[in-house]
Amino acid sequence: MHDHRRLGRELDLFDTDPLMGAGLPYWLPDGAVVRQVLEEYVREVERAAGYRHVYSPVLGKRELYEISGHWDHYSDDMFPPMRLGGEEVVLRPSLCPHHALIYRSRSHSYRELPLRMAELGGMYRSEPSGVLGGLTRVRSIQLNDAHIFCTLDQAVDEARAALALIRRAYDDLGIRASRYRLSLPGAGGKYVADPELWRRATALLEDVLDGVAYESAEGEAAFYGPKIDVQITDPAGRESTLSTVQIDFHQPERFDLHYIGPDGGKHRPVMVHRSIIGSVERAVAHLVEAHGGAFPVWLAPVQLVVLPVGDGQEERAHEVVRQALALGIRAELSAPGDGTLGARVRAARLVPYQAVIGEREADADCAAVRLRDGRRPGAVPVEELLRRIAARAGDRGAELWAAA
Repeated sequence: MHDHRRLGRELDLFDTDPLMGAGLPYWLPDGAVVRQVLEEYVREVERAAGYRHVYSPVLGKRELYEISGHWDHYSDDMFPPMRLGGEEVVLRPSLCPHHALIYRSRSHSYRELPLRMAELGGMYRSEPSGVLGGLTRVRSIQLNDAHIFCTLDQAVDEARAALALIRRAYDDLGIRASRYRLSLPGAGGKYVADPELWRRATALLEDVLDGVAYESAEGEAAFYGPKIDVQITDPAGRESTLSTVQIDFHQPERFDLHYIGPDGGKHRPVMVHRSIIGSVERAVAHLVEAHGGAFPVWLAPVQLVVLPVGDGQEERAHEVVRQALALGIRAELSAPGDGTLGARVRAARLVPYQAVIGEREADADCAAVRLRDGRRPGAVPVEELLRRIAARAGDRGAELWAAA
């Protein structure tokens, strides 16, 4: 059983410092590579699906969250306001109010809808110290978030497409959903008091889930509406939510959002919230545990390590590393001065590809290839090896060494 907190430190992915504070991890170079590649992947699939990316500030006036409803229904999870001149500002607990304002800043025609707005943005939650742990419960969160502004007739198709995007990403990342949950409101004042709003949004999400096995759970909804939660389970059997799809009638009304319809009149859009991988922190934590630190080729911090057998091959090994880097392959040299060949091979056990270069290989412009799974394809021309690695990384394939 893998624990991402232990592996994260052993593999130099992330760490914490009491002077930074609990729940505020920092990313080391190898962890930063995983995070960066993951973020680039998300942006790529979002662009291909018709999303446009924005940036918005991590601070907002208290009044913004009073309008959105966060202040009334979610303030226990927010950091206290800070006074700036005569105003109170807070660290945002969510990106959706900011995106509502961005939508509202321009007039929109029905011909523009659906308008898909995405951001990988920071947000902050005032989590109690007792629940903080590794990357799964943190106070500073990088959220993969998006909001689709659409007509009522488009909402179900947009939510279904978002769910399909989540499934595709899970396939690429090697993540398995343990179950789908329709999260509904429970008792108490945590939720917006509008029964008709809840009824309409729930009916739409039930339509989205038609043909999908799911379970309903009361008390797990967002304060403004029901949501589909995609649940994952860690090696210890603990379940958590990674991805969500929500249909929201509340915030379009609170922010007085509208579009101009074919009749020339103003109409209220529906706001579909969706997150493919949720927080980057929780996604990386799950990937570390799911793969035991042996990331797929395209996500691996180091994809190729080059090991010269002796000092006489070090110059050639440096050249192979330079060739790999020029092709976009993340490669490193493990020099003879770092230990015996056996020790260096063991140290690089989680790297997908090892290229050993002895005298014979250097003379023939080849490398003796070792794969992470234990296979040894033997001596392979360097050009072919680099071509194979680049292809595996490019197509995000799970197989390390497919037939030529």
